[in-house]
Amino acid sequence: MFSWVSKDARRKKEPELFQTVAEGLRQLYAQKLLPLEEHYRFHEFHSPALEDADFDNKPMVLLVGQYSTGKTTFIRHLIEQDFPGMRIGPEPTTDSFIAVMHGPSEGVVPGNALVVDPRRPFRKLNAFGNAFLNRFMCAQLPNPVLDSISIIDTPGILSGEKQRISRGYDFAAVLEWFAERVDRIILLFDAHKLDISDEFSEVIKALKNHEDKIRVVLNKADQIETQQLMRVYGALMWSLGKIINTPEVVRVYIGSFWSHPLLIPDNRKLFEAEEQDLFKDIQSLPRNAALRKLNDLIKRARLAKVHAYIISSLKKEMPNVFGKESKKKELVNNLGEIYQKIEREHQISPGDFPSLRKMQELLQTQDFSKFQALKPKLLDTVDDMLANDIARLMVMVRQEESQMPSQAVKGGAFDGTMNGPFGHGYGEGAGEGIDDIEWVVGKDKPTYDEIFYTLSPVNGKITGANAKKEMVKSKLPNTVLGKIWKLADVDKDGLLDDEEFALANHLIKVKLEGHELPADLPPHLIPPSKRRLE
Repeated sequence: MFSWVSKDARRKKEPELFQTVAEGLRQLYAQKLLPLEEHYRFHEFHSPALEDADFDNKPMVLLVGQYSTGKTTFIRHLIEQDFPGMRIGPEPTTDSFIAVMHGPSEGVVPGNALVVDPRRPFRKLNAFGNAFLNRFMCAQLPNPVLDSISIIDTPGILSGEKQRISRGYDFAAVLEWFAERVDRIILLFDAHKLDISDEFSEVIKALKNHEDKIRVVLNKADQIETQQLMRVYGALMWSLGKIINTPEVVRVYIGSFWSHPLLIPDNRKLFEAEEQDLFKDIQSLPRNAALRKLNDLIKRARLAKVHAYIISSLKKEMPNVFGKESKKKELVNNLGEIYQKIEREHQISPGDFPSLRKMQELLQTQDFSKFQALKPKLLDTVDDMLANDIARLMVMVRQEESQMPSQAVKGGAFDGTMNGPFGHGYGEGAGEGIDDIEWVVGKDKPTYDEIFYTLSPVNGKITGANAKKEMVKSKLPNTVLGKIWKLADVDKDGLLDDEEFALANHLIKVKLEGHELPADLPPHLIPPSKRRLE
C-alpha cells in the first residue's frame, strides 16, 4: 500500500554521489541552491550566478594597494619573469585589472574577449560595462608558478585630488566581485606612505566578510631604520584597526619584495623569515582550494537563505491594490525592524544579514509586487544540502588531499629558498655545522668537559639524576629538557658519556638562542664515536 510514496521517500533519502569535490559543488549549486537564488532574485541584489569555471579554476591571488606600493613588482618577484602589459613606475602606472594566468605562449587577451570565454571564470564581469572591460585584460604566459595559481593585478588606489576623477565604473564593486572568488587577498602598503585614502578605505570596507582571505604586506621596509620601522608598523596596525572591524589582529608581513639588494640590511633575518611565512601561505593555496570553494558555497547558501526570508517578508507586507508606493517607502525605511523580526523568528545570526544601507539602496529600484512569497520546499532543500551533502563533501576534501601528491606552488621565487645554503634557516640553530668536516660541538667540548667531570662520572658516564642537576640550570621547561635528553642519549643506555653530555649542552644552547629542536638528531650532530654505530 502507498508503494509509490515509499519509493519517492527512498529516492529523496539516497545520498548524492560525486566523483570529485569540484563536481559535487557544481551539482549541489545547480540543483539545490540556484533554484532558491533565482526564485528570490538573489543575483540582482548580491552576486551573479556561479558558472562551471568558478568551480574548476585555479586558486587566485588578488593584489590591492595604493599606487606605487609595489604590486606589479611583487608579481614580477614571484614569477621571476616580465609579463605582457606590465608597467612599473613611481606614478600610477597600472591603469587596468590584469589577470596574470598560465598559457602556452605569451600574449594578451582583452577584456571583451575574456568575458565571453566559458573556460575563464570572468564571464559575469560583463555586467560592469565597457568602461571596465576596456580596463581589463588577461596576460598569459608559460610559467611554473602560474601552473598552480593565477594572480590579479589591480590599478593603484588613488589619493587626494586624483581620486575625485571618476574611473567610469564602480571600482569597489569590481574588487568585491573578485574578493568573493579569489583564495587570497594581499593588501600592500608602502613603508613611506601609510595614509589610507578615502577610496582605499572604501575598498577595504568592500572586502568585509572576506577577512579570512586578507593578508597585509608592509613593503619597501628595507628603506627605513629599525626604530622607524617599529613606528611605521604600529601606525599601520592602528590605521587598519579603525577600518577592519574585527577583534583579531590582521597578519602583517614585513619585507622588501623584489630582487634588488637591501638598502638597509639591519633587519635581513626578519625580512627573510617574513618572506618565508608569506611564501608558505601562498604555496598552501592549491592544497586548500577545494576547502575554500566549499567554504564560499556555505557562505553563499546562508546569505541566499536570509535573502529569501527578507524578500518574502516584504512581499507579505505589501497591500494587494492601493498604497503600494507609500508602503514600499515605509518598508524600506523600516528594513532594520524586518531584519530583527526575521532574526527572532528563524534564529539567524545578525552576522548573516547583508548590509542594511546597501540593501535599502537596492530595494528603492525594485518592484515589490514581483517578489515571491515564502516557499518552504526551496529552503528545506538548501537546509538539507548544508546538513548532509556538505558534510559528505568535507570527508571527500580530506580524502582528495591525502590521495594527491603534495600540492604546492613551485617555480619562480618559491624555488630560490627551498634547498641549498640559501634555504631559510640553513646553517643556523640545530643546522649549524652541517657542512663542516669537524664535529660542530667539538669547539665548545673542553668547557663542557670541565662541568662533566664535576658530576661524578662512573666508567666515563654520568647518571640521569646527575645530568638533570646541571641541565635544569638552563631554566628550560622539563618538556624541552626531556626532548634534549632523548636526542643526546644516542646509544639509549640511560647514561651520558662526555660526548653525549656536550651534545646535550649544545642543544640547550640552540634552544636558548630561540631556535627549534629537531625531531630527530641530524647526522652532523651525532658524536664521532657513535657514528660507527649508525
